[in-house]
Amino acid sequence: MLSQESLQQIDREIAKYPPDQKQSAVMSALRIAQVEKGWLPKEVIEFVADYLGMPAIAAYEVASFYNMYDLEPVGRHKITVCTNLPCALSGGVHAADYLKEKLGIDFNETTPDGKFTLKEGECMGACGDAPVLLVNNHHMCSWMTKEKIDQILAELEDK
Repeated sequence: MLSQESLQQIDREIAKYPPDQKQSAVMSALRIAQVEKGWLPKEVIEFVADYLGMPAIAAYEVASFYNMYDLEPVGRHKITVCTNLPCALSGGVHAADYLKEKLGIDFNETTPDGKFTLKEGECMGACGDAPVLLVNNHHMCSWMTKEKIDQILAELEDK
């Protein structure tokens, strides 16, 4: 279900916890699985749960609670925009509207070419850098102006 490389990465995460608490690595294991697969289908969540010796429903609860996990296919580049109050007051809504206009999609939609998915996110802990967005769950972008958004989209277009 997962590559040997991903399983080795998961094993390194498991080794950080006592032997009888393998399930403590569930968040890392799900992240590793998602990086390989692009999203987390039910079968992958069940595989991770089995690998960690925990009930599948417990792994699903984690995957469905945190918005960094994708339970449906997403575009090659997932852009998550913070629209919580501090970001909203500092231009987060304008940044989101600009992205919607540029990409021709709304939140929770993917462009027809499969390149971009736009998500609305909860606080990312960077209120002083507002408005912020997160690219592919790993790259935080701060002080998003139209020009910076255009630059990010152009860079992602080439990837």
